[in-house]
Amino acid sequence: MGDHKNRKIFFSGIAGSGMSAIAGFMADRGNTVVGSDRAFDMDPDNPLIKVFQSRGISIVPQDGSGIDNTFDFAVFSTAVEDDRPEVIKARSLGIPAKTRPGYLAEITSSFKTIAVSGTSGKSTASGLLAFLMYRLGLEPNFMGGGRVKQFRSHTQAGNSHAGKSDILIIEACESDGSIIHYLPEHTIILNLSLDHHTIDTTADMFNTLVKNTRNRILMNGDDRNLDSITARNTVYFSIHNSSQYIAEDIVLHPFHSDFTVKGTGFNLLLPGEHNIYNALSCIAFLSETGIPLDTIASIMPEFRGIDRRFDVHLNESGAFVIDDYAHNPHKIESMMNTARKLSDNICYIFQPHGFGPTKMMKQEYIETFVNNLRNTDHLILLPIFYAGGTAGRDISSDDLANEIVAQGKSAEVIQERDNVLEKVHDFRCFIIFGARDETLSSFAEKLAGAVKKQNCKFI
Repeated sequence: MGDHKNRKIFFSGIAGSGMSAIAGFMADRGNTVVGSDRAFDMDPDNPLIKVFQSRGISIVPQDGSGIDNTFDFAVFSTAVEDDRPEVIKARSLGIPAKTRPGYLAEITSSFKTIAVSGTSGKSTASGLLAFLMYRLGLEPNFMGGGRVKQFRSHTQAGNSHAGKSDILIIEACESDGSIIHYLPEHTIILNLSLDHHTIDTTADMFNTLVKNTRNRILMNGDDRNLDSITARNTVYFSIHNSSQYIAEDIVLHPFHSDFTVKGTGFNLLLPGEHNIYNALSCIAFLSETGIPLDTIASIMPEFRGIDRRFDVHLNESGAFVIDDYAHNPHKIESMMNTARKLSDNICYIFQPHGFGPTKMMKQEYIETFVNNLRNTDHLILLPIFYAGGTAGRDISSDDLANEIVAQGKSAEVIQERDNVLEKVHDFRCFIIFGARDETLSSFAEKLAGAVKKQNCKFI
């Protein structure tokens, strides 16, 4: 196992979920870490800055001034363009440059890596597996895309954890194609649907990943899109089809789930069938490595989940505000299936992320909302989230809303978030969802306060 210690590393675009996990992990392993992000330049009060600084990570402006020839190398987010000042400065100083996915692949090759992949659920499943292994005393290392609530503190973002073992759990994201370069010990594949790429393109990447996997493959036996993924040493988990690990006796409660596996009862403090699949992948993996099912079941209820995965900001007197990361059609459908059990009348607030992804998934977005919005529900679309860069702006939220309305569902576009607060006069139940934009959580908290204030008038 490579030590990956005692280096001085610069991270450009450090606020991104993947970058922040690697930066935090490297800092915890004894490296000197410095970073920058345009999000921090635009918002100097971003709470993540204090988290970084409290663990010894220095934050500098993203203008090139923070880079000098004392750095061993620089890691650049894929969102940082080649003409940015820091890229030019690093090049002029001869500092070796790595991409985030390339550096992650480099790190994973020196651990016994467990790659958690799939187009939905990776953050929850990888975080749950890391938490369970941590509680089992297995000292795992972890780098994920979501913040595990029990790993989070004033000095830890929660999306990484440095343990003492040679085991590394990673969220293996297919979005940038880097998963074909991973050489994991084990691989979990949760599902396959349209997201960043076509289903066929992602299936090809998954096939390469499993061929590069040295040991065990854990795969969802219910997902027909995974039928083309073939590998030796495959263990299946499922709910509907026969497999080695089947969830039975399922009871879906509003905010938690009960089920059994091979006669052992499990209580999961996360709602929805989709989270049972996430839990099953971890149960199957740990059981295959020799951990008794009843031992896994005894600690499963301790897991409190991942930030922005069905985060409840308000739940009282029939009113609620929930914040969720759902952003592709499959995730949105799963979230709405779970939500409809909570209320007959929900106002959904969706912020699409990225002009390219929104254009690619436009028709699937429309179909998902048309099929899942009830006549008593309402959809608010916020403007497409733009994180900077050179993306073409040839689609808007109006393009989605117009077609959803044309097919008989209630939807509108609201440009300014504060205007959404006026909806508390019409609705008592809200779900805010979308990816990448951390400010959605603070807006959910603000909306929760407005709903609570309005709710007092009904009591």
